[in-house]
Amino acid sequence: MQVLQVQLEIRPDPAEVGRARRWARSRIAGSGIEADEPLAETLILLISELVTNAVVHTGCPAVLRLSLPGVEAGEATVRLEVADSSTRAPVPRCVGDEATGGRGLALVDGLADRWGWSVEGPGKRIWCELDRCARPVDGAGQGGAAEHGSAAECGGAAGYGGAAEGDATAEVGGGAGAGAFRSPVYEGFAYEAV
Repeated sequence: MQVLQVQLEIRPDPAEVGRARRWARSRIAGSGIEADEPLAETLILLISELVTNAVVHTGCPAVLRLSLPGVEAGEATVRLEVADSSTRAPVPRCVGDEATGGRGLALVDGLADRWGWSVEGPGKRIWCELDRCARPVDGAGQGGAAEHGSAAECGGAAGYGGAAEGDATAEVGGGAGAGAFRSPVYEGFAYEAV
């Protein structure tokens, strides 16, 4: 299977988040993932969260990398990485109902099939993966459109694991394994797939 690997350099400027989303949409369009496909929408949201974290919490330049399966791919994994030069580990936060931020990693945990981070050179690399199901052979689905489901619908389950003590890589739980229409709640914030 052919995989398209692309990257974008990100400046430490909040305007870069919108630029990263536009760039990613253009790359996704050429990979066979439809713009209105739930996978594309979820991927753009994950890009927005991880790039925002890099820009806001590190104040350092970053690199956004995408690994997209080729057009012919059925079941495949889409990988997103954001590398920066900060040594600060990503830490999910518990925030109150009225907080306007602090839920990014909770969203990543809830939407990605797997995510984690590792030391990369003088900084770190945060990554997440989304599993894509094969298109139905008979074109089944609403209006004959091919649909893609969650990891559980692909016969898989969200990955859970952790780093061994002293290991520089951490993998944390995945979330989308419960079904395509799950609406998780994180400390007063609800994400609903519509």
